[in-house]
Amino acid sequence: MGDAGTLLQTGYDTAAQVLAERPGVLLAAALALVAVTWSVSWRWTRTVVTIAHEGGHALVAVLAGRGLTGIRLHPDTSGLTVSTGARRGPGLVLTFLGGYPAPSLLGLGGALLVAADLAALMLWIALALLAATLIHVRNVFGVVSVLATGALVGAVAVWGDVRLQAGFAAALCWFLLFGGLRAVRELQRGRRRRRDGTSDVDMLARLTHLPGGMWAGLFWLVGGVAVITAAWLLLRTTGRDL
Repeated sequence: MGDAGTLLQTGYDTAAQVLAERPGVLLAAALALVAVTWSVSWRWTRTVVTIAHEGGHALVAVLAGRGLTGIRLHPDTSGLTVSTGARRGPGLVLTFLGGYPAPSLLGLGGALLVAADLAALMLWIALALLAATLIHVRNVFGVVSVLATGALVGAVAVWGDVRLQAGFAAALCWFLLFGGLRAVRELQRGRRRRRDGTSDVDMLARLTHLPGGMWAGLFWLVGGVAVITAAWLLLRTTGRDL
């Protein structure tokens, strides 16, 4: 009992210290968690995760040497990235792999910058990525979605003070990290419900002859490691801006 009491006290002291030293980071995490877990807010904000997802497909397709035909974003928060090239092979496998990990990896990369007091740089990089995505969007809803997201990020980057930029950037990182995990959860639920074989993991299963559940497990692993690593960065090493 004594050891358990000591462990609880240590945990309490650590939590109190983090709360005292990193209130901005914790507030950003709480807001992002609400946005991801509350179905009403998620319905309105999920398109941001879809933009990151489809951007991941598009970037990997280009890096793999495939031709990028276009990106479409839909009001139901789904998306589609079309590329040209071989119908089999590592390039296509990598392209399908690039979607679900993208929000988590972007969130982790942003956390690295926020922890280094480079939140403003993170926001400008986000704007550059949104601009690159916009060039390839091929439907009206997609254009409006990317422009609206870019307008919000741009407003904070241009007119926000240092603390606002840091807080907004941290919240965006948390949102992408949590949203990446929820997207994988929705992927698995959708596969069980629809069973139409059109999801990324089903396509990967056909291309590689490895079970779709293994690919879903890989996405969970990437997302989970990204959250844990980003949390360590933001809660332990965040600089003066937060």
